[in-house]
Amino acid sequence: MSNTFHTIGLIGKPNHKGTTQTLKRLHHWLSMQGYKVLVEERVAGELGPQIQSVDLLEIGKQCDLAIVVGGDGNMLGAARVLARFNIGVIGVNRGNLGFLTDLPPDSFEEALSNVLEGEFEIEQRFLLEAEVHRHGELKSSNTAVNEAVLHPGKIAHMIEFEVYIDDKFMYSQRADGMIVSTPTGSTAYSLSAGGAILTPNLAAMILVPMFPHTLSCRPIVVDAASIIKLVVSPHNGDNLEVSCDGHVHLSVLPGDEIIIKRSEETLRLIHPKGHNYFHVLRSKLGWGSKLF
Repeated sequence: MSNTFHTIGLIGKPNHKGTTQTLKRLHHWLSMQGYKVLVEERVAGELGPQIQSVDLLEIGKQCDLAIVVGGDGNMLGAARVLARFNIGVIGVNRGNLGFLTDLPPDSFEEALSNVLEGEFEIEQRFLLEAEVHRHGELKSSNTAVNEAVLHPGKIAHMIEFEVYIDDKFMYSQRADGMIVSTPTGSTAYSLSAGGAILTPNLAAMILVPMFPHTLSCRPIVVDAASIIKLVVSPHNGDNLEVSCDGHVHLSVLPGDEIIIKRSEETLRLIHPKGHNYFHVLRSKLGWGSKLF
């Protein structure tokens, strides 16, 4: 049993057959090696009786390591909560692409055993803090691991807003929205919208307009210490919102100001030894392998 990790939390996608099977295997394998295992309450009932069930906050408080079984969406949901605690997080991929989930679901034992014995690499990923201000008053806020997106709700249509960087006016925009992404999120929604890939070690954010109504508007990368302000035109219709990682939705009204900045919280992502980000890009995006 490792001296690095003593209590391990298991998190997964509820009501998913493949995830449940992997969680059961993980729970049995870890318990047999003497680790204390806590299971997130949404999936604990699917693993059988006599399972120590806790909520996500308690996993953050009590565990040294959290193992998330599922796709990147499950990792993002867990990460927004766990980032406030000093806990390592590693993923078992039960999703599609899985940029954040390293371990294979059917043969995790060898790689995870090495991690538990101290053979791992730590990567700190910063989060975004998104705030909605109305008449000078903070109305709502939340964090995002991937991106914060201003958009017109359920039906796509053009909206008008102004963009400020560190209180300096950058431009006015007529577009279907604006994506503000971390390097982690640069391979997600931002990439689909035409944004550049930012390597995880960069202290930077990328702003990607969504279907801008001008050919001269392009994505722009700014320092992660910058404070981004989006001022929504008072002439827009209602039903605007800011989405954090596509999961949390903050209501926005015409005239509101959205402040997006680097959060003080960071995700402590654990990788097996020898992790190579460019290998991940090649395998996930189908890039060509070496020619010679």
